[in-house]
Amino acid sequence: METLELPTGEAVTPEDVFHYEEYPYRFRPSDDPDVAFVLSPLYWNGGGMDVPVPSREAFVSEWSDRSRGVLSDSEWEAWVADARKDDRYDDAEIDAIAVELGLDDPGPVERVKRKLGL
Repeated sequence: METLELPTGEAVTPEDVFHYEEYPYRFRPSDDPDVAFVLSPLYWNGGGMDVPVPSREAFVSEWSDRSRGVLSDSEWEAWVADARKDDRYDDAEIDAIAVELGLDDPGPVERVKRKLGL
């Protein structure tokens, strides 16, 4: 499987990032015959947080209104800004995601100022 069609109708490759269940993910093809593909969270990829998906139908049935599909740079920037205010994420995670998304890294001084509310 070289591409995955999202329930939004968008097709993504393993290099593309999409918004799934309020988080940025990529998909990875699987060599396991019982797994159609793997959903890999952008920051926690390759670890215990990867989600094996048995079929596209199972993926579609799990898709919810908390998933938005492929986002523009400005939509990802808004997601990053919102995530910085969310206690579920720490600065290192959001900084790494911003870099992975190709968004400008504000640097350590801006991160400290943001943390102090300046």
